[in-house]
Amino acid sequence: MWSCPLNGTGGEDQLPCQHVQRALSALSLLYLLVGVPLGLGYNALLLLVNLHDPGGMTMPDVYFANMAAAGLVLSALAPAHLLGPGAAGWAVWDVGSEVHVTLLVLFNVAALVTLYSTALLGLDCYIERALPRTYMSSVYNTRHVCGFVWGGALLTGFSSLLFYICSHVAARLAECSQVRDTEAADAIMLLSGYLVPGLAVLYALVLLTRIRKEDTPLDRDAGQPDPSAHRLLVATVCAQFGLWTPHYLTLLGRTVLAARGRPVDGHHLGTLLLAEDLSRFLAFASSAVVPLLYRHIDRNFPGKLRRLMKKLQRGHQSCSLDEAGAQPAMA
Repeated sequence: MWSCPLNGTGGEDQLPCQHVQRALSALSLLYLLVGVPLGLGYNALLLLVNLHDPGGMTMPDVYFANMAAAGLVLSALAPAHLLGPGAAGWAVWDVGSEVHVTLLVLFNVAALVTLYSTALLGLDCYIERALPRTYMSSVYNTRHVCGFVWGGALLTGFSSLLFYICSHVAARLAECSQVRDTEAADAIMLLSGYLVPGLAVLYALVLLTRIRKEDTPLDRDAGQPDPSAHRLLVATVCAQFGLWTPHYLTLLGRTVLAARGRPVDGHHLGTLLLAEDLSRFLAFASSAVVPLLYRHIDRNFPGKLRRLMKKLQRGHQSCSLDEAGAQPAMA
């Protein structure tokens, strides 16, 4: 994954970059050994705990289940990105351009679902807080919203897919001669994948801050809001956008450099590649951080987990009794 192509002069100028490269490579391997299994396990557990009892799901649970599904995709893609092609100076495997484009588009779709689910979670929490008896942020509506989020992410990923494909086959297809810049795909992802949900979640947090300072008759009728829900919302927004912002900043830098037409020399190219790899590593880390936050902050999760374990134990005991009763009959 990590590489540091400099200007080829050698000497002491390469030492700082090489030290950073080794440190980040070790961090990447540590994440592959610990973070990926942790992300897969906790995201799968979050989905199982909520989906085995759909009637007990709340509006935030639906959004966290949606983020867990995207987290599973990110955790599955992490080894391919962190050990695969690109700027890898120590990649253990390589793929063709078609596979690389497919992995990149899947990464973009998971990124869109993650940040839009976070933004919509903030907006629906405000609606639920401001209008508690209108059912505008009900579980039924939220499930349909999450379906639209996946559909919109796939459509946006398809437009980016056209740019990425044309950047690889422009020499063979004349139709791609006008749309072969991958920077256009980066600009689409930056606008639709970060700026829009970022402004939405910022607006939602400002509204929530204002409404928490006001005591309205609706608030008195609905009772006091759960403080753990607000802590979970703030922690999730800070974690998601804090870990994804470096990735989109690198996209912005690459797009600006391409728009200005400035060539990048070896030293700055190495720095840019290291920044891109580090930012993508942080983005993958979000798939393990958010389910851990949900596990430790959401006060309903332990009860749901206990009910799931009891249900699994009863199912195992019933299967054992059925087998024990079948053996005398066979005799």
